[in-house]
Amino acid sequence: MSVSCDPKASARAVHRLNLAAGVASVTVAVTLVGLKVWALAATGALSVAASLADSALDLVASFAALAGIHYAAKPPDEDHSFGHSSVEDLVALGQAVIVAVSAAGIGISALARFGAPRPLAAESTGLAVMAASLAITGALVVWQSHVARRTGSRIVAADRLHYLADLWPNLGAIVALYAAAAHGILWLDPAIALGACAMLLVGARRIGVEAWHALMDRRAAPAEIARIESVLGRCPDLAGWHDLRTRTAGPRVFIQVHVEIDGDLPLREAHAISAALKRELLAAVPQADVIIHQDPV
Repeated sequence: MSVSCDPKASARAVHRLNLAAGVASVTVAVTLVGLKVWALAATGALSVAASLADSALDLVASFAALAGIHYAAKPPDEDHSFGHSSVEDLVALGQAVIVAVSAAGIGISALARFGAPRPLAAESTGLAVMAASLAITGALVVWQSHVARRTGSRIVAADRLHYLADLWPNLGAIVALYAAAAHGILWLDPAIALGACAMLLVGARRIGVEAWHALMDRRAAPAEIARIESVLGRCPDLAGWHDLRTRTAGPRVFIQVHVEIDGDLPLREAHAISAALKRELLAAVPQADVIIHQDPV
């Protein structure tokens, strides 16, 4: 992500991107729920029902994500001196739980349908609706992937997971409806729903674990730590550095480090060295919060 010289301007740009992704997510969720309710009423397909259940939960999660994005952008205040970005991890953890519960329900229904196959109806209507859903969802996933890469937002990444998981159930529902219409194959419907269940559980676990680690103040990713150490190592005005500590909260990375500077330098020059170093760190790790402690050598 390109970084503005003004940290506040950069934060505003990040918030606008995240907000645009949140609004797009809610809009798509409303559209998909409406389309799939119509398709389920027409076909009675369990694979369509699985996709509808996921989209309905996506709608709830997308509203929560949009609220979380708005709240996370609030500036620090007296009660939250480090800002409100941890709400992203809380929302992501909640989304992971919702997805896991949804997946369990779909899996139970799929297992029951194996024992009692049921003929489908109006397959052509279902095929048209699911094809449209697939195209709409694919476009949203591309947009969310772009935003998540640029901003590092865990909310957008978690929301993207919902819709990425939707792609396979949508495609699976198309295959199941075609197989039922063209060849009378009914077992594909619950089989595809069961596969969607497994994929949702895997994705929910990954997002949930990442959010949990962030809430527990886990250190930054190894790649980010390597960039920080590279910046510190190539600063010519430092005699050394130590006690580097990092933690994450949402897309933000908090960095604390002790730097060793010539003790005979005037305070103004020592401060200028630290200020330049902070700018370098912000360029290497966008949206970071940097605290530098100066140790005289």
